[in-house]
Amino acid sequence: MGRLVLGIVIGLVLVPCIVLGWFKWGNPPVAVTDHPFPFEKQIVAIPRHARIERDMIKTPPIQPTADDFIAGAHIYQEQCSACHGFHGKHSDFAAHMYPRAPQLWDRHHNGKVVGVSDDPPGETYWKVANGIRLTGMPSYEKILSTTQMWQVSVLLANADKPLPPEAVALVSGQTPAPAPAPEAQTPTKPGKKR
Repeated sequence: MGRLVLGIVIGLVLVPCIVLGWFKWGNPPVAVTDHPFPFEKQIVAIPRHARIERDMIKTPPIQPTADDFIAGAHIYQEQCSACHGFHGKHSDFAAHMYPRAPQLWDRHHNGKVVGVSDDPPGETYWKVANGIRLTGMPSYEKILSTTQMWQVSVLLANADKPLPPEAVALVSGQTPAPAPAPEAQTPTKPGKKR
């Protein structure tokens, strides 16, 4: 009985100490080029999918209209294309990220799905709004308005359907997105220097 208790105590103390030591002085995979942990993708995917399923908004507050597709395409070109590529042109550095940034205009599943068009818009919206830890996907919650995040999410959910020509040109990188409006200068009061 004493050996069993000693074995349990050693297991509860020694194993965590070895794991912590390996994390501190060993060579855990932290660089993009490192081999992943065994089952790393599966282990990370389970809580991510559960959280998104629990928190996502099931019904988008906007309908897929030509104006929203075009607005979403502008946002995509300005905010998303650097990592997720254009229609017909991959991002140069997406393959050098870990995990690799998905190219959202590529066809997959025997050509039936484009990017994340098989995901509900609410799932894409959750990812855009919240970002995904340790992937390079930032949170746009404080960068884009709620409407803008929905516009790009609805656009991506419909990427496998015909889109307005202006939206196609934008997501193909053919039409440059408009330059942001210059910020208004605050007038200075006489006698005060800026």
